[in-house]
Amino acid sequence: MDYTIAFLGAGSMAEAIISGMTAKQIVSRENIIATNRSNKERLVELEETYHIRTLDSKEEAIKQSDIIVLAMKPKGIQSAIAEIQQVISEEKIIVSLLAGISTSYIEQLLARDNAVIRVMPNTSAMIGQSASTIAAGKHVSEETITAIEKLMTSIGTTTLIEEEQMDAYTALAGSAPAFYYYMVEAMEQFAEANGLHKEKAKPLMEQTIKGVADMLKASEDSPAVLREKITSPGGTTEVGLRTLAEHEFQQAVVACLEATAKRSAELREMFEK
Repeated sequence: MDYTIAFLGAGSMAEAIISGMTAKQIVSRENIIATNRSNKERLVELEETYHIRTLDSKEEAIKQSDIIVLAMKPKGIQSAIAEIQQVISEEKIIVSLLAGISTSYIEQLLARDNAVIRVMPNTSAMIGQSASTIAAGKHVSEETITAIEKLMTSIGTTTLIEEEQMDAYTALAGSAPAFYYYMVEAMEQFAEANGLHKEKAKPLMEQTIKGVADMLKASEDSPAVLREKITSPGGTTEVGLRTLAEHEFQQAVVACLEATAKRSAELREMFEK
């Protein structure tokens, strides 16, 4: 990509994207700029690790860039846009990583017709395995969407969605790694209670999860059919599934996702006041 990209904010998600872009050579290192509000040591760390450029001045970073990645804390969006609004010309592409902030709200703050794209990665971006959702604002062209999708493949897969679905997708992909980890915690408790050695049990759990994910991807069967294929009448799997049903496992998962999506909507309303 020939774009120059400026990251306004230098946290873990910004670093994950920088790491992916440089490792896969999607963007030249000299075309990546990082800046933040006050942590200069962090900028030095990124510069030394990834050999990118860093600048103390957000205004200068914006002037030198084609794509501006908003990677600060969501609660700081109003003051951040106010500080840089005068130097963001209309041809700049704005990519927001900010949870709970809609493209329409950013467009409103900018008060001009910039292309604004919202991206929701998850924490697996740190190892290049994010399931990222992308929602486009009203001034975004197909060419720009394609460019941002290519950019985000540096940290995993991308799925283009309608923004009104973002709260639900936040539950399904953005927050979901924590829910899977929570289930694995329970399995670890079982292993410990039954005297299983962690160094033996952990690789088994990891490979089982990986195998399930790969099977879901490779098979044309639905999850229900795949489940039924390994559930023999009267067998061990059947009794385990019956126990989960008795504890309303599926209802609990759906309730968890519904609550997560609702909170995402609440946060959006709170941040955008």
